[in-house]
Amino acid sequence: MRNKLTNVLWGLFFIAIGIGFAGNVLFHWNFELFFPGWWTLLIIIPCFISMIQSGFGVGSTMGFIIGILLLVSHYDVFDFNVMKLIVPAILIFIGLRLLFQSAFRKTIHNEEYAYKDNADGQTGSYHASGNRSEYTAIFSSNKVHAENDFNGTTLNAIFGSIVLDLRDVNLQHDVEINASAIFAGIDIFVPRNVRIRVNNVPIFGGVSNKAEQYADANAPTIYLNSTCMFGGIDIK
Repeated sequence: MRNKLTNVLWGLFFIAIGIGFAGNVLFHWNFELFFPGWWTLLIIIPCFISMIQSGFGVGSTMGFIIGILLLVSHYDVFDFNVMKLIVPAILIFIGLRLLFQSAFRKTIHNEEYAYKDNADGQTGSYHASGNRSEYTAIFSSNKVHAENDFNGTTLNAIFGSIVLDLRDVNLQHDVEINASAIFAGIDIFVPRNVRIRVNNVPIFGGVSNKAEQYADANAPTIYLNSTCMFGGIDIK
């Protein structure tokens, strides 16, 4: 359901821009895409959609706050320099997360999700269970080595990079990975004898699946739901 909502939001965004440009041509509207601080939307919108898709994670929430502060800094909304609030805002958010870590932790109960593969049109379902981890890289890098206890994860890379190594995981069930690469790169090393299904929203970016394709229909499957905006995800 959240993946469908994400696609709807992206679709409405591009339709609105297209209508604006068409209005300039046909009706002489004064539509301007490149307003002061327009580039901050490249941070705000993907983070906002990621928050809807995956919840209020560290990367998406911090990226959204930073984007809003950068956008506001282009206008005389306050009497002080908003740029100076970015670092304090990040520190406060990290502190609140440490204090209320259990409230921020996302737990997926035993649920069944319908799934359609964009590549070959196959339909099916997967079960999500257990505690899900979350990894973030904002203007930094993050290397993660997972072992046997892996129940899926959320990856948020914003102007950074994440390496997720699953090669030592003995996967016995289907898992889901939600990933956002915004001006960033994510590398995912998968174990052998697993199937990969990708559902990606590419915006000047994409997913490259270089992993060995395992033909057994009963093999555990990794479902990757991703958004790539001026970034990419490599599955190896």
